[in-house]
Amino acid sequence: MKRRDRNGEIWDFEKEMSSNNHLTSKDGVILGLDGGTTSTVCICMPLMSFSQQLPEPLPILARAVAGCSNHNSVGETAARETLEQVMAEVLYKSNSNRSAVRAVCLAVSGVNHPTDQQRIMDWLRDIFPKHVKLFVQNDAVAALASGTMGKLHGCVLIAGTGTISYGFTEDGREARAAGAGPVLGDWGSGYGIAAQALTAVVRAHDGRGPQTKLTSSILDILNLSSPDELIGWTYADPSWARIAALVPLVVSCAEAGDQVANQILHNSVKDLAESVKAVVRRLGLCGEDGMDPFPLVMVGGVLEANKRWDIGNEVIKHICESYPGVHPVRPKVEPAVGAALLAWTFIKKEPEAKTAT
Repeated sequence: MKRRDRNGEIWDFEKEMSSNNHLTSKDGVILGLDGGTTSTVCICMPLMSFSQQLPEPLPILARAVAGCSNHNSVGETAARETLEQVMAEVLYKSNSNRSAVRAVCLAVSGVNHPTDQQRIMDWLRDIFPKHVKLFVQNDAVAALASGTMGKLHGCVLIAGTGTISYGFTEDGREARAAGAGPVLGDWGSGYGIAAQALTAVVRAHDGRGPQTKLTSSILDILNLSSPDELIGWTYADPSWARIAALVPLVVSCAEAGDQVANQILHNSVKDLAESVKAVVRRLGLCGEDGMDPFPLVMVGGVLEANKRWDIGNEVIKHICESYPGVHPVRPKVEPAVGAALLAWTFIKKEPEAKTAT
């Protein structure tokens, strides 16, 4: 589907289909959206029966992908354009339209305050018909739901371009740690790891720090001849995802025995583990004796296994020292599906849904 202008033409495809005869699901559809700093994913799934268990595999009608939708990173106008584009595209791919939508859950990074939620909610209300149930969450909530299949209980650790820990108790209390962005110290994130590596190269070059294999590795991959050129490269486009893309190099250098790279990763493991432990303590997920079991959903490229240097596994080891009841969960579905499951769970709890089958 081609990108169209923001003047309403993005929804022109709806004029080409009948409001009833061409809909994929007669009971309507649900949209789940996971909007991050690196990419935005939206999925469309049929509204499933509330009287039965979730089917396996889940029926996904369509999936669409776009760029960054974090308003703190690209600005509010660009973020909204991305969100609307990806929702229109997934409905187009699923042969559905906005009238068929029963619920939408937008889980977007950068939603850190009720005012953020309300601003997006007001904007969504201008896009969708009045019957559509709308839910806006931080992207960490959808990531948690992707590991618990829609149940909000436990903790999630996201470590991709950015990082955040978010937790819920069964009675609805919630808490978060980190997730304030790179300027305010998202240490342990992909950006944080890569930024420390770039800093280490500069420090080694001017004599403030030890020599490191990171220098040759980073200069080679960026096709630069001197660390002095890193300044121009960095500030020519200081986007978070561009910097974070250097993380695999840091891991490779650490695996090759570079002490500086290893120290960066060890510090990152500690920072990530501390953010989880802060949430667990505040919510009491571990029980009074610290031994109660709780799920920890692990999401993000930084936490994926990297040969011998497995950051995610090291984080779990660190948390287990304090909370042996932690149960790591690798989601079977992506966060966008988690967002759709959240929407399904929310409307399932509404009074009118209890009589539906």
